[in-house]
Amino acid sequence: MRRLLAEHGRHHRRDPEAGLHLILPQLRAISLSSLHLDDSPARVTGASAICLRKLKGLSKVRLTDAHFIWTEPHSKRLRVSLTIQKEVLTATILEQVFEIEYLVQHGQCPDCTKLAAKNTWKALVQVRQKVPHKRTFLFLEQLILKHGAQKDTISVKEVRDGLDFFYSSRSHALKMVEFLAGVVPIRSKASEQLLSADTHSNTANFKYTYSVEIVPVCKDDLVALPSKLARSLSNISPLTLCSRVGNSLHLLDPATLQSVELPSATYWRSPFDSLAGVSDLVEFTVLDVEPSGQTRGKWVLADAQVALSGAFTSGGGEDDAMDGGAASQILHTRTHLGGILQPGDDALGYYLTNANFNSDDFAALPAHRVPDVVLVKKAYP
Repeated sequence: MRRLLAEHGRHHRRDPEAGLHLILPQLRAISLSSLHLDDSPARVTGASAICLRKLKGLSKVRLTDAHFIWTEPHSKRLRVSLTIQKEVLTATILEQVFEIEYLVQHGQCPDCTKLAAKNTWKALVQVRQKVPHKRTFLFLEQLILKHGAQKDTISVKEVRDGLDFFYSSRSHALKMVEFLAGVVPIRSKASEQLLSADTHSNTANFKYTYSVEIVPVCKDDLVALPSKLARSLSNISPLTLCSRVGNSLHLLDPATLQSVELPSATYWRSPFDSLAGVSDLVEFTVLDVEPSGQTRGKWVLADAQVALSGAFTSGGGEDDAMDGGAASQILHTRTHLGGILQPGDDALGYYLTNANFNSDDFAALPAHRVPDVVLVKKAYP
């Protein structure tokens, strides 16, 4: 998120000499050449017009010549020599030559001035995910930077459980909400606050807030589906792994390779939390792998024998304390990683034998449908 804040600051940094950089190159480009102008300043174009329009009363005289006098480029001074004529008596014309010195001051355009001030946003997108880690937001940050979705953001604020994106236009906020809906499973809610209203012209000024909540399930999480939801999803086993997170959740049953897609709308009708996350993974040593021949995409169903890592070494005291002295026990499980696991490899998984989850859906599962181990991925040294 720091990178996103830095990227936003780089695009929206306010240069104190932004106005000077716009006007000075126009003036310097012709500072060494003489400009011979026509009668009226209205016909003068370019940098000279910018200077001559600042003079009052020039329309009452005849302008015959105007040219720039050279000055130091860094002096922020512009000197212009003018020659004017005016008929003072009948057939009597008075001519005068004088110099004018301009001071170039930096400034900002009205839009930049408004953005630089505080509390000038018109739309706010509040993105939240109620999980103890920031994995989703780190992934989301890369997607936002990749697709340039932060280009219309005027400010980004990091808050608890998420980020706040501020916009100067409601359409920009809606564009961000649509982008989030296309990359992660969300639900959104909109609200508006009336700031001012004009009854004569029937116009009103609102501030808009969009609350976006991301599904609190991440990749490689172990989930227990409600029984009614599991039956509606092709009667899949309630105990599944989240194999992928896009604009919907992809759930995989590692015992049968059955895979289903859970849209965000269906999830919010029957919400559930993950039983365990990546912080709960335990390292196992693979003793034997026997593929069953069933495959689905890159997954290969296999029967595996595993043991806790270090169970057969003399230094396995910590593991013995963890599982109550049964560290040398060989565990049998069925896994979807038969294509990449070999005997002697290390794998990460969830140790369900001594697990205690505060979930009614998990407690409702029959004991014979709860494996001892659920392998998630191969561990590389």
